[in-house]
Amino acid sequence: MTSTSDTAAPSGLGWLLDDLVGKVPAARHAVLLSVDGLVLGRDAKFTADEADHLAAASAGLASLARGAGRRFEGGAVRSTVVEFDTAYLLIADAGNRTCLAVLTGADTDLGLLAYEAELMVTRVGEHLATGAR
Repeated sequence: MTSTSDTAAPSGLGWLLDDLVGKVPAARHAVLLSVDGLVLGRDAKFTADEADHLAAASAGLASLARGAGRRFEGGAVRSTVVEFDTAYLLIADAGNRTCLAVLTGADTDLGLLAYEAELMVTRVGEHLATGAR
């Protein structure tokens, strides 16, 4: 996967992700990604290589969650949370064929994170859709 240079976030969406990271204490990074794992935007402190890696992993996890939801009649996936020893990863639906991934420290307030992510997606979600490839 290829992103833009480390000096600029792709597609001018970085400011949205910077704002989200700034509003959630312990938030480390945020990436907007297509369901096939391409970076659509990243926060300013996240390198292109790291954003690519998080986008690919998040796309895979989101796909597994969607498959489980269909198979076990759970319906559409709103979000997926992975709890690590020292971090959380929230992956949320952010529009048609688009996801938001936010990496935080283990001491984050998951309720606040989910609220701020949903607020961002609600405000600008219609502009975040990714077309079919």
